[in-house]
Amino acid sequence: MKYTRFEKARIIGARSLQVSLGAPVLIDIPEGMIDPVEIAMLEYDTDMIPITVKRDI
Repeated sequence: MKYTRFEKARIIGARSLQVSLGAPVLIDIPEGMIDPVEIAMLEYDTDMIPITVKRDI
């Protein structure tokens, strides 16, 4: 599914909040990467974020 830039921002923001509050990280992160936003973007790029978007068509 192709997301708009607004949906992408919302997904990454929601996932980074989850990671910052202690949610398990779903990918192997590089040594020293501690920023939740960077981790969420890395998860987004590898299609590992368990968040879906509901659209009214």
